[in-house]
Amino acid sequence: MFPIRDTRNSGKFPIVNLILIGFNIYVFILELFSPNIEVFIAQYSLIPQNVNFFNIQTLKPFVTSMFLHAGFLHILSNMWFLWIFGDNVEAAIGHIKYLIFFIFCGVAASFIQYLFIANSTLPMIGASGAIAGVLGAYLKLFPKNKVDTIIPIFGLPFFIALPAYFMLIYWFVIQAFNGVASIIVATASVGGVAYLAHAGGFLTGFLVSRSLVWQRLGR
Repeated sequence: MFPIRDTRNSGKFPIVNLILIGFNIYVFILELFSPNIEVFIAQYSLIPQNVNFFNIQTLKPFVTSMFLHAGFLHILSNMWFLWIFGDNVEAAIGHIKYLIFFIFCGVAASFIQYLFIANSTLPMIGASGAIAGVLGAYLKLFPKNKVDTIIPIFGLPFFIALPAYFMLIYWFVIQAFNGVASIIVATASVGGVAYLAHAGGFLTGFLVSRSLVWQRLGR
């Protein structure tokens, strides 16, 4: 299933969400036009084996890696989810807290993934963990919102308005299931997807978002 839009407008201009989307696109353009894309990724991605918690320089990629992407489909899908779900969360918790929340969820997601692949030399990149945190917050704060969704049935697209809690819990279960499967087969990713980071970011966002809300939310 693929979300098209949510049916509840936040009523507030999502300046930080738009800045995050714009910055991700800007970094992706820098990545594409880098003289040596492999060197660019190696410099800013999170390579677990290089992490040394006594050397702050090796910890910076926990932040910088979340603004890199592996291709057009990767960044388009990430930015689409952020566009749909981020504005409501930003409106609920406030602009500055939303920015801090986004980065915190991204770092937490990468750290959870790192715990299972600490000796890996493969680069970790992408905003998926941070965006998963936004999805977790959306589930916590707006579970009864409706999300217009495309569901392929027998190869044909059907448009259905689903409760946010149904779609997001389904999404989380898939990530968690694949994350557990990846542990069983002794790899923390399946097909190059960091499912543990997704699940970890989602749980982080779900657990901490409510404490950040500055006003009573309608249901």
